Amino acid sequence: MDEDLEVMTNEQLISEVKKLRAAIREHRDSTLHDLCWHQPEMWGLLPENNGVMPIVPDWPQFMQGCIRYRQSLDEQAPEATRSNEPYAQKP
Repeated sequence: MDEDLEVMTNEQLISEVKKLRAAIREHRDSTLHDLCWHQPEMWGLLPENNGVMPIVPDWPQFMQGCIRYRQSLDEQAPEATRSNEPYAQKP
């Protein structure tokens, strides 16, 4: 699956690593409501396009997952700053 790496030059590999690191940092630095979004831009960095769409849970199960995700932030990042900023759709 990663055969393309075998034929890349050192400069191409460095460029690829920098591109991937930038995407990881962008995702890592997401905050507030931006943490909740589908990430096709990140997946698009992979050389293969498997065309697979995610299986989307029905609303009740989806909301359970959202609640569990938020609980995990309390467990994994209890020192993180909290905000009561409402969701505002970006233009």
